[in-house]
Amino acid sequence: MPDVTVDITVNGVSHRADVPARTLLVHFLRDQLRLTGTHVGCDTTQCGACTVDLDGVAVKSCTVLAAQASGHRVITIEGITIEGITAGQEAGLHPIQQAFWRHHGLQCGYCTPGMVMAIRQLLADNPDPTDDEVRHALSGNICRCTGYQNIVAAALDAAALMREA
Repeated sequence: MPDVTVDITVNGVSHRADVPARTLLVHFLRDQLRLTGTHVGCDTTQCGACTVDLDGVAVKSCTVLAAQASGHRVITIEGITIEGITAGQEAGLHPIQQAFWRHHGLQCGYCTPGMVMAIRQLLADNPDPTDDEVRHALSGNICRCTGYQNIVAAALDAAALMREA
C-alpha cells in the first residue's frame, strides 16, 4: 500500500507527514505526533476512548483515516488543556476537566479523554443539558469503572461553569 501525504492541523499546530494510506487518525496522533491522551480502546467505535474534535465535531478517531483528516483541524484532549489556559482557567484545566476532578469523575482514567471530548461536544451543542441528555450524549462512550453517576455530575457542573464564563 503506498504512502499518502497528510497535511493536518492538530491543536493549532500544522503537521505534514507521509503515512501508509490505511493509517488510522488515532494511530497518527499517538505514533506520529506523540499525543497519547487519545486512547485506543477497541478499534471498532464501541468504547469512545479515542474521541477527538474534527472540525468542530466529536468523532471516534479509530474509524477515521489520517488521510481523511488531511486538510482539516483536529483538537485532542491535550488541545482542550490549551483552551483552558487561554480561557484563564485554574491550572490550565478546561472547565470539564476541573469538574471531573471536583466530582471524582474517573477511576482508572482510560475512558476519561473520550468522555471529556464527548461532553465538550454536548456542551457546544447544548449548554444547559438535563441529566438524561448527558447520559444520552455519553451512550457511545464506555466506562468500566465508575458507574457514570460522577461523570454525569461532572458534565452538569461543567455546563454551569461554562455558562457562567
